[in-house]
Amino acid sequence: MRQQTLAIIKPDAVSRNLIGKIVERIEAEGIKIVAMKMIKMTKEQAKGFYYVHKEKPFYESLTDFMSSGPCVVMVLEGDDVINRYRKLMGATDPAKAETGTIRKEFATDVEKNAVHGSDSPESAEFEIRYFFSQLEIIN
Repeated sequence: MRQQTLAIIKPDAVSRNLIGKIVERIEAEGIKIVAMKMIKMTKEQAKGFYYVHKEKPFYESLTDFMSSGPCVVMVLEGDDVINRYRKLMGATDPAKAETGTIRKEFATDVEKNAVHGSDSPESAEFEIRYFFSQLEIIN
């Protein structure tokens, strides 16, 4: 089933000049990038994006981190792309991520874990609309 998902290269990976390496990994999996831009979220924008985590203890540090520097947001497209990209990302904790995943290779800890990906079709729809208009997505 063809679907879209949001991917973010987080500030830690951007600051370490890993954009190209991560994009290369995505494309090597046969996943198509149909929109991409670099942004710098404000604290309020990060809070809006991660609102589903507002009751969790890591919410403040997560939104501080995500607004600490530029990140790259992308819309990825492909068959079963949500599951495929999540597998490519690896576990949230890089110490538990499988060899060959983006997080195993590039993440430094649970919070600075290099990338984000939508976890369901519903979150993908919200997350894509949060950052992109339909005019910015190439169909």
